[in-house]
Amino acid sequence: MARAQFSAETSDGGAFVRQPNRFTGRVTPHSTSPPGGGPDEQDRWPLEPGRYRLIWCRACPWAHRALIVRNLLGLQDAISLGTVDPIRDERGWRFNLDQDGFDPVLGIGFLSEAYLATDPDYAGRVTVPALVDTVTGRVVTNDYPQLTLDLSTEWRRLHAPDAPDLYPVELRPEMDALMAEIHADVNNGVYRCGFATSQQAYDEAYRTLFARLDALSQRLSGRRYLMGDTITEADVRLFTTLVRFDVAYHGHFKCNRSKLTEMPVLWAYARDLFQTPGLGETVDFDHIKRHYYATHREINPTGIVPLGPDLHGWTTPHGRG
Repeated sequence: MARAQFSAETSDGGAFVRQPNRFTGRVTPHSTSPPGGGPDEQDRWPLEPGRYRLIWCRACPWAHRALIVRNLLGLQDAISLGTVDPIRDERGWRFNLDQDGFDPVLGIGFLSEAYLATDPDYAGRVTVPALVDTVTGRVVTNDYPQLTLDLSTEWRRLHAPDAPDLYPVELRPEMDALMAEIHADVNNGVYRCGFATSQQAYDEAYRTLFARLDALSQRLSGRRYLMGDTITEADVRLFTTLVRFDVAYHGHFKCNRSKLTEMPVLWAYARDLFQTPGLGETVDFDHIKRHYYATHREINPTGIVPLGPDLHGWTTPHGRG
């Protein structure tokens, strides 16, 4: 069998099985801890503006959606931002973009330092996004699906006055089911293609991915956004995969039945979102390409980063409203 990019997350049949999220604390006004205190007995941290720091990478789709939700809700002053370098080696995510290679708030050079400060026995892969407590230096959560939902719900009293409702109560049952499908088949599906080490595992992931993309195309052919006339978290989650599709997943992860630009409905929908304030300006195609092509040496051993594709189409009219 071929060598796996992440052997601890590869099944005996060659399928990529993503590791669970280790830290699942939640920041909430319902915490019984006093201001400045740690988590209560239910791992609930007190809601305090300015206390927590979101660590993200411009290349990572999971971290990217946390940044977009933070920004759309107007939480920039409530949650500070730390950015890691797009190139990750065996030591993990580094703060090489900061002066002297240390995060200016946390004072650490590697995100792994915060992980180990929280759990000295942690041996899994260090991931972004991570919400880190600046008081203790501990990781509150790396549970990216719950993190963004909490930003919409638990952080509500700190939202900007004109913040959108990205997780409407009346839509949650349908949204939750749709986001679960998108996660399994698309968000994680591209990784299941790219990190597969057997033909069978790859074939299954590939077919599932494009079947779901076809279904989403059909859904979006009759509505502007996934849930109707307004942007919700479901759109943010799909967008961060679509915006990486042609620059990384089509070639690097062998998701090559069709480019995004060859799927008319999804291409117009993605451009619509890209041109929406708060979304397109958060995309860094250079960081995306350098991360995928230069980090996954089992997939791309030369480390060569492609010059293409042509990106000018992202700013062309989308015709969707």
